[in-house]
Amino acid sequence: MQAQLIVVDDLSLTQHLELGEFAISFEQYLAEHPKKELKNVRVINLCSTEQYLGKGYYCSLLAEARGHKVIPSVNTINDLRNEQLYKPQVSGKLVPKIPPQSPLWQQQKIELWIYFGQSPIDGFDNLSQKLFGLFAAPILKIELQIQPWAILQVTACSLSDLLAEQIIDFHTALFKFNQKLWNQKKPAKQARWEMAILANEAEKLPPSDKAALKKMQKAAAKVGIQAEFIGPDDIHRLTEFDALFIRETTAIDHHTYQFARKAELEGMVVIDDPTSILRCCNKVFLHDAFTYNHVPALKTLSVSDASESTLQNLEAEFSYPMVLKIPEGAFSLGVFKVNDKNELTNRLNDILAKSALVLVQTYLFTEFDWRIGILNNKPLYACKYKMARNHWQIYNHNRKKTESGGFETLPTFEVPKSVLDAAIKASKVIGNGLYGVDIKQQGKQAFVIEINDNPSLDSGVEDLYLGDELYMLIMSEMARRLELRGR
Repeated sequence: MQAQLIVVDDLSLTQHLELGEFAISFEQYLAEHPKKELKNVRVINLCSTEQYLGKGYYCSLLAEARGHKVIPSVNTINDLRNEQLYKPQVSGKLVPKIPPQSPLWQQQKIELWIYFGQSPIDGFDNLSQKLFGLFAAPILKIELQIQPWAILQVTACSLSDLLAEQIIDFHTALFKFNQKLWNQKKPAKQARWEMAILANEAEKLPPSDKAALKKMQKAAAKVGIQAEFIGPDDIHRLTEFDALFIRETTAIDHHTYQFARKAELEGMVVIDDPTSILRCCNKVFLHDAFTYNHVPALKTLSVSDASESTLQNLEAEFSYPMVLKIPEGAFSLGVFKVNDKNELTNRLNDILAKSALVLVQTYLFTEFDWRIGILNNKPLYACKYKMARNHWQIYNHNRKKTESGGFETLPTFEVPKSVLDAAIKASKVIGNGLYGVDIKQQGKQAFVIEINDNPSLDSGVEDLYLGDELYMLIMSEMARRLELRGR
């Protein structure tokens, strides 16, 4: 049976909250749990976490040891005890939408209370949800400086910290937070694990179409994983799951990286893991790592200016045309071809206005690029992505509607050995996740162009040869990692 527990320091504090059997004291949780008949237990820890190794700390620690899903987690408690850990996550990035006529503008500082990501003050809903996503604690107290705007302090509070008038807002927020759980019907069969699949319906070029996402969900169920789709605003829900599978285009300064990092900190199985995102999303790292690890790749240099000496050096190293790349980019975005010195100068200046470094690479035209799917450093699938019509890249973003070339999907045993070897060698530079290695082939030589930590998996494209087995292989690996995790 599924259960939810609300653990408090003092049960007398809950007498007006109508929590019934959901509320128990820390002493009860310590002595009476875990119970064999209770599965998928969720714990809301309302004990004080102010004292290190106090009741609140041990409540979350014990919950995690018992396999219960708890908020706040031990990682959240520790993060909020150290300004050096949480300040970089909030400084200058989270700004409320305060109405211009609000009297708050007349104040220098205010104190904002957030209950399960909900704020009783108008204009702070978005900020509250984002803070709760970063620090999933039931009660957060935020000290804000209005002008100039700054978050001065974030504190996790307990039920005993609330005044009588605050209890009403807290109770409303708690009810809304739990409403979905309390009203949901008990499934006919409980899955062994629960996994979140992060997808974004608003994304223009998603890595997986809806049909492929559904196939992933079905494959997960066959290996004992109940998969649920979540969106960019659901980071606060991560602690409900055992695993995270990201199916949204990743970037470092982006919510996808925050999801991956938080999932890793919470001990979840996660693909794409944050290290893979960091390494794959920056082409400067990739090409430096390729050189150091002797991965076959096209000649690539990093430049930081467009001075005359830099231009002369580039012309000495490369012939025209050259390829210029922004260090971070996906789906051929931020990749440019220059045909002469004038184009080189102008394009370098344009890119350097946005990025401290620009990659300059040998231009090699091929009729198609190989994409080798790699999972846990083993070949998974193989595709030939053909160049867009009358264009030198797979994607042509210069049209009103982005165009792409055709494709051919084939078994990995039909891929030239040099291409497979290069793909496996390149993937080992990154880690043991799910990668798409892009390779150009010239004769018997293979050149790794880049590695995608979040490769395309579309129905009727990458799965054309393996069919549903492609998704079964991926979900079987997720199940294997969950089994190894021992939970």
